[in-house]
Amino acid sequence: MSLSPARLDRFARHIVLPEIGGAGQVALAGKHVAVIGLGGIGSPALQYLAAAGIGRLTLVDDDVVDVSNLQRQTIFTTRDVGHGKATSARRWLANFDEALQIEISDTRITPETAGDRIAGADLVLDGTDNFATRLAVSDACVAERTPLLSAAVGRFQGQVGAFAGHLAGQPCYRCFVGDAFDAEDCDTCAEDGMLGAMAGWAGSFAALQAVRVLLTGASRFGDPMWGKLHILDGMNPGMRTLTIAKDPACKGCGTNDG
Repeated sequence: MSLSPARLDRFARHIVLPEIGGAGQVALAGKHVAVIGLGGIGSPALQYLAAAGIGRLTLVDDDVVDVSNLQRQTIFTTRDVGHGKATSARRWLANFDEALQIEISDTRITPETAGDRIAGADLVLDGTDNFATRLAVSDACVAERTPLLSAAVGRFQGQVGAFAGHLAGQPCYRCFVGDAFDAEDCDTCAEDGMLGAMAGWAGSFAALQAVRVLLTGASRFGDPMWGKLHILDGMNPGMRTLTIAKDPACKGCGTNDG
């Protein structure tokens, strides 16, 4: 694959970075990312994934745009209120870069359907807001042997972690949170509140980490950081990183030998 002169111009600021270069940009153009959840995390993450030149994107969200979303979900406008998030996100992407390949799904993810939603993706970026969906996505990623970048945010704190439970010795998201939340939703931001810019930080950092994963083996910037969970603190600005161990008893990946 080669980039046209127009694409070279568009991504010139990437290409001049020695850590990415032309080879890295070409690699990104050939990648497929499934974005699960197009809310406070998915919206800014999607913007930066598209801006990075990820060639193919699958967008999954069964929700519609509400006026309260506009405080943090940056791809939507008042004209989108009442319309499906996946359809509205596809429209934003078409206006932003018509060269991107876009697929959408506006049905809710379940343990039975998650595998179909992520099939063929090089990476899944999950920004959903409940544990049951996150765990269904994680289990599907292990089964499909697809890397997972999981991101969450609430109030003034965010977290972003990369998981590859299909690989020997590497944890999945279920290793991190356990099984207790399979049938339980977490607290919503409607109840707890959320600083809009905090969602933007978590989403843009998730996009940064996604580029790292996608460039593994293609450029110097590539580094998947499997099992590393980054905690973002917006109240006392800073970040710390934890290492998540693989749980041998995990029902999602514990019996997987890679």
